[in-house]
Amino acid sequence: MLQQTQVATVIPYYIEWLRRFPDFPTLAGASERQVLHAWQGLGYYSRARNLHAAARQICRDHGGRCPETGQELLDLPGVGRYTAHAVLTFAFNHPVGLAETNIVRLLARLFHVTAPIDSSAGRKLIWDHASRLVPQQRAREFNSALMDLGATVCLPRAPRCGVCPARPFCQAIDPLVLPLRKPRPATQKLKERHLFARHRGRLLLQRCQERWRGMWMLPVARPTTLNEQPLHVSTFPFTHHQVTLEVFDGSRRKPRKEQEWFAVSSLDSLPIPSPHRRVIKALLAP
Repeated sequence: MLQQTQVATVIPYYIEWLRRFPDFPTLAGASERQVLHAWQGLGYYSRARNLHAAARQICRDHGGRCPETGQELLDLPGVGRYTAHAVLTFAFNHPVGLAETNIVRLLARLFHVTAPIDSSAGRKLIWDHASRLVPQQRAREFNSALMDLGATVCLPRAPRCGVCPARPFCQAIDPLVLPLRKPRPATQKLKERHLFARHRGRLLLQRCQERWRGMWMLPVARPTTLNEQPLHVSTFPFTHHQVTLEVFDGSRRKPRKEQEWFAVSSLDSLPIPSPHRRVIKALLAP
């Protein structure tokens, strides 16, 4: 949950997730619809699908217990080097380096890493430093301390160098310049058009096939049918895009086979992308 989302946002989701799925067998036995519903609002839904698939693989291949070796963790869906090392060090206290956002910033400054940290060369340098520094004993506490130092002292915009315990051996000439990143791609603007159709206490929804696969959204509108003014217009960010969502009256249009009517009272139990849920809530309001 923390890979793309801030801690303050994650905490209530994390607590509710563990209440609903307290162990791997419970998560493995849940339906995709239940998993996506629990994840809605966090975005990047492939993370939820990968976690679901990983739980099923752990139950099938590891008796429902989290594997304790790096390669076994890397074999799980959606698990890369950072996730594997985080599990190894925090769950099992293994002496492996860790490079998350705060640690990356800290190490880039400590060792004056001038290669972009999102380049192959930059990532290798950071991981090399992280792996070299980690002690054989109490690796969990060490990696946690590095994270805390980056989160509370070696801040992105206002580093507190005057109180930093690593200041005597920090090589950064100007901490505010580091870490370096490759230029971001320009934000692309997209326009997406959907329909709002309500009839006798039911709402027409369409199963998502691409971006929010497995969830339910407002039906996609065919461009040739849109001549009127939209009922609702809003925008939302998605990776390197800014999406303008236009919603039109769809009450006079015939449903297609991938669309389904749902009772309005049941919408809270459905996995619906946050931008679409906000539109539904606004249009259903008295």
